[in-house]
Amino acid sequence: MSSPSYDADVLIVGAGPAGVAAAVMAASLKLRTVVIEAGLTGGKLHVVGALDNMPGNWSTGPDLAQALAQDLQRLQGSGWCTLMQARAVAVSGHDDRAELTLDDGQVLTGQAIVVATGVAALTPAEADWVTAPDDLAAPPLWRAAPDSLAGRTYVLGADRPLGTWLRAHPETSKTLHVLCPPTDEYKATEVAADDRVRMVPVSHVTITRPAYGGGWTVEAKDQDGERKVYAVTTVLNNLGNRPAALEGLTQGEDGYCPTDRQHPRIRIAGDLRSARYQRIVTAQGSGAEAVLAYYYGVALREANGVAK
Repeated sequence: MSSPSYDADVLIVGAGPAGVAAAVMAASLKLRTVVIEAGLTGGKLHVVGALDNMPGNWSTGPDLAQALAQDLQRLQGSGWCTLMQARAVAVSGHDDRAELTLDDGQVLTGQAIVVATGVAALTPAEADWVTAPDDLAAPPLWRAAPDSLAGRTYVLGADRPLGTWLRAHPETSKTLHVLCPPTDEYKATEVAADDRVRMVPVSHVTITRPAYGGGWTVEAKDQDGERKVYAVTTVLNNLGNRPAALEGLTQGEDGYCPTDRQHPRIRIAGDLRSARYQRIVTAQGSGAEAVLAYYYGVALREANGVAK
């Protein structure tokens, strides 16, 4: 029986920190890779204003994204990596191969797939603790310049971009009133000492337009059921993310995809693993680890003729 033909040894979905780290590790092991990316190399790094929790002396996300793009260019020049601009929609694992389906119907095969699709930003309509009109203008916090925040500013959610924004704008004295649900409390501890933040613990908020004047009215119900109403000039979105899982992955109750629950030929890397592992450094480490796990767990056994 002939051996199956593969498009690559490892198919890598996503060219963010985790995906590029996987490609670099694969090349060092002389594994052929195809990296599939629908957008920009570096992914969400392009909107990260400050980096202070990773080695390498990087100051901003775009700087690191540029370096990752150069890594992929180098790998392509060496012949070990191909970058494909496409959108992946589904994965499947089989005894002798893993398959990746693209949105145009094309199916790629590899000995293994590393899925590093990360997360997508939540909207107010997707947050079960927020009731808001469809026309709520709530730009993302990371995009807001301090001098554009006139009047009283409220932030929906205490996700980690809050800390990034504060570090990116150390000179601003602007106060952010942060509507913080119970699910965000563990994240809020990272900025608790910053006097520019006013945490407002809530179980639910309702946002409406006032009968007269501009801005918004925010009715906040705290965790004891007490209600308070605030007149708000600006509302910013910092609700966090939802996992960008592909069809065919096994998801937990929270929508994330633990790597130990997938087919042995499918590995999860980066932010898609868990809400609590969303750091650039851990994403890079998980990308490299995913390739090593495949290499020692599958590739070497098959190269030596050991039964699967």
